[in-house]
Amino acid sequence: MGAFSRAFGRIALTAWVVSGAANGAEYSLTAPEQTLVGSVYQVTARYEDTFAALGDEHGFGQLELIAANPGIDPWLPGEGQTVTMPGLHVLPAAPRQGIVINLPEYRLYFYPPDGGKVVTYPVGIGREGWSSPIGETRVARKQANPSWYPPKSIREEHAAEGDFLPEVVPPGPDNPMGPFKMNLAMSGYVIHGTNKHFGIGMRVSHGCFRMRNEDITQLFPQVPVSTEVRIINQPFKLGERSGELLLEVHTPLDEHGLPSALDRQGAIQDLLQERAELVSNYRLDWTAIRDAVYAEEGVPRVIGTALN
Repeated sequence: MGAFSRAFGRIALTAWVVSGAANGAEYSLTAPEQTLVGSVYQVTARYEDTFAALGDEHGFGQLELIAANPGIDPWLPGEGQTVTMPGLHVLPAAPRQGIVINLPEYRLYFYPPDGGKVVTYPVGIGREGWSSPIGETRVARKQANPSWYPPKSIREEHAAEGDFLPEVVPPGPDNPMGPFKMNLAMSGYVIHGTNKHFGIGMRVSHGCFRMRNEDITQLFPQVPVSTEVRIINQPFKLGERSGELLLEVHTPLDEHGLPSALDRQGAIQDLLQERAELVSNYRLDWTAIRDAVYAEEGVPRVIGTALN
């Protein structure tokens, strides 16, 4: 499994400065049956740290850090506080090609055309009333230094709050599209950068997928037009590693992008039945399953050991 990529390329951008934060986590895929990448690790917080700052530095979103660190104040963890970085991921149950966005995970996975690796980034998704779509699509077009043409609905929303938007926002640091955008073949939906660092890995957008400028700068040149994009809703993921069965649990989202009242135990039972061929190879620990479902911490937990 590969280490975090720390390649910071310099790309000329009109009126933009891209600096300082971690790029996507890049991992080698050594076998078709590999289902996990990365590792969980801890960092020691400094006095001035917040989860937002630690997320920028290490490549995580706000809500995934909150989920992995229950009981710790995200705005003031405190000098010397140990903070868990949830860097172990079960790969989504989806074809390993193009872009896969798992909404409950607030995370994008990119499988480059030449194969052999996956790169993953935190993303912001649609908030209540502006939920992000689910389905299969493709990258329809790409643009560097985009202008923003806010739709009438968004202009009306801002106007109601006394913020009157122009019909066109030119490229630059005040543009909420960031330095790059990739339009999907779903009307109105875009993967783009942002002029607001807060909100990565949260439900904050008008349905689009918001990335850190550093991340979209890295991803943009690697994604050809017509790249397949799959937007999925998988709050529960099963993975295997060295004779162990692992379960990764995220807070389920409903069709409005809000935390769901889903029957979690029932959903897990359905998942285990759907994956019966895999699960039959393991002795399940039902207490561990219950604890993982209850915690919703986004960190894969061992829920079974191999029978042989």
